[in-house]
Amino acid sequence: MPPKRKGPLQLVQREVDEIKKQVDSLVKDVQSQDGSTEEAFRRCQELQMSTEKTLRTLKKLTKADELAPVGSYDERKQEEERRLQNILERVNTLSLELSPPGPSTAAGDVSKQDSEDDDDDEDSNDDDVDSDEDEKRTAKPTSLSDPHIYTVLSDFKGEQEGDLSVQRGQVLRIIRTTADGWWLAQDTKGNRGVVPKTYLKIGSGVDDDDEDDEDDEDDSGDEKDDDDENEEEKEEQDGEELTDDREKQSGTSHSNWCTVRKALTEIDATDVLSAMGAIPSGFRPSTLNKLLVEEGVTYRGSHYIQPELSQSQLSFSDLFLDPDTGRVRARQVRSCVCFTLWSCRMIPTPGVGVQVLSRHIRLCAFDGTQVLSNIHTVRATYNFKSPKTWSFSPRMTGILPTLLDGECFLRCNSASPDLGILFELGVTFIRNSTGERGDLSCGWAFLKLTDDTGNPLPNRTYELPVNGGTPYEKDVAVEASVTRGSPAGVFQQMLQARRQPKLIVKLKSANSRTRTQLSLLPDTLLHCLSCVHLLALHRQLLADTLLMDRPTMQNADLICSPILSTFPVLLDQPDVLDALRSAWLDAETNMSRAQKRNLFYVKQEFVKVYMSSVYFLLHSPSLPCHRWADPPSEEQRARVIYATLDSLKHTQHTTGQSGGPEVFVDPMHQHLAFDVTELTFDLLRVAR
Repeated sequence: MPPKRKGPLQLVQREVDEIKKQVDSLVKDVQSQDGSTEEAFRRCQELQMSTEKTLRTLKKLTKADELAPVGSYDERKQEEERRLQNILERVNTLSLELSPPGPSTAAGDVSKQDSEDDDDDEDSNDDDVDSDEDEKRTAKPTSLSDPHIYTVLSDFKGEQEGDLSVQRGQVLRIIRTTADGWWLAQDTKGNRGVVPKTYLKIGSGVDDDDEDDEDDEDDSGDEKDDDDENEEEKEEQDGEELTDDREKQSGTSHSNWCTVRKALTEIDATDVLSAMGAIPSGFRPSTLNKLLVEEGVTYRGSHYIQPELSQSQLSFSDLFLDPDTGRVRARQVRSCVCFTLWSCRMIPTPGVGVQVLSRHIRLCAFDGTQVLSNIHTVRATYNFKSPKTWSFSPRMTGILPTLLDGECFLRCNSASPDLGILFELGVTFIRNSTGERGDLSCGWAFLKLTDDTGNPLPNRTYELPVNGGTPYEKDVAVEASVTRGSPAGVFQQMLQARRQPKLIVKLKSANSRTRTQLSLLPDTLLHCLSCVHLLALHRQLLADTLLMDRPTMQNADLICSPILSTFPVLLDQPDVLDALRSAWLDAETNMSRAQKRNLFYVKQEFVKVYMSSVYFLLHSPSLPCHRWADPPSEEQRARVIYATLDSLKHTQHTTGQSGGPEVFVDPMHQHLAFDVTELTFDLLRVAR
């Protein structure tokens, strides 16, 4: 009877078993120090390549490849993936332990070039020593004591972040060399940083001969009595050369450490998971999150809510008063749309080994090349029964939190014909094994706001295809298994269309009151539609303070206004903004129709409500700092906000007033120490 043929999955299982045996054998040999370190490192590299190759083969397998039906195929495949990933992590850790402290094998050419450059910098005696060392390297395995142990020739004080301060005669272990001449080193205390290679000399100590060699290098020809003076001069020259080298190499004032640190010491969790194949191929590090983190307030709503100065900087370009009514003058912009995020379908899930903290969409105005507005974030609700479907704006009692509200508006005055809304689907995750946090882009979609003829899009529902990669990459699928070719049959086309990731967005029209409030806002802003009335009230207070209450339009002194100085923070802390919405809703409920039509009365009440609720919360010592996608912090902030609002509401009912200064002197409520910046609005600092 002929032997039974084995299926592809079973063959991969055999390969995984064999790789595991080889890894166990290698670990045992390393622990018993059986064989040379170089041989163990070579075996480790071979196992790395073999494991990665097997993992790629496994990911390409499908149930249709099997010769016979296999029970629980998906579970078995996932189990083998987990085994391979665990093996790969084990091998990677072992590779780091076995790798030589100098240049890695992946950068062998660069390392050799650096060694040659270093040899050229030394004197003729050092060239002889280095040539002897090169012969020794070819004759025997690399030693930890000879080629990668260097001595510091003169003192070097770190000037920028990541520099390692060293002293003359100190022994350093070189971990990595780079082409720019800044080497990553470690001292005897374990401190790591970069030092210029011109300050280093190969060897384990500085003796009299080394001092003579240094004198020969400097060509000073002076006596030993002048060594100290020459050394100081050498340090100054080296310092000047170091500064010149930095400016030549970088072209800016930024330190070379930024590149070294990113490449060596702060590898992002996303990069690690991508290299391991633990996330879909179309996933990328989040582009919009990177802008939010690295560009400060440039792309935050707190920046775009501020007034914009005119070209002369003597007036405002987007803030005017109607002299007849005293209200903010309405301004029409080129694009003003209201839309609703409905759902996302067929969105792949991240791989095993990560815990998802948030599924969300970051959106902004985009013209294909640059972001033209603030970046707004809407968090998706998730059901474990349908893991590839995201939904927005869940039905719930009370006020829907701003963070979950998918009804948004966009005002943008850009004249670009390609203006549209960029939607970046993202997840914030934490890696279970290391605790590292990261932000992934699960794909992106783009809705152009005009058709081919330049007319605005009609108000209807749009199904937008979700693309993989970044917004600057084209024709990248979210998953490698998803192909966008044209299947032969109509039925196959229908099936493939249903498998494509999609984002459902609905453009809609707003009522007249909302349109009026939107016309009072800045020319460029993207935010939640339910907060328009609060933003319009803030805009009215801003106009009163800047256009009516200032002595002259050229006066730029600090302005005492707690609301104007703290309100923009609310756009970056949606839970506190929800607290203001709740408190203001209660105040509006108690107003009569005549009071609601009286703008002066409404502004007075808004100031009282703001000062007795949100302003108090922002300076409460019990409120933790806002941190994105941190469940413990979010829960604690929610408890503090609700408890504080209930307590303040009870105080208001007791006193019969909607707000007042008595809350700040109540011993029952603690608050942070007073800071004058809480009250001062600095026009020159915040204006755009």
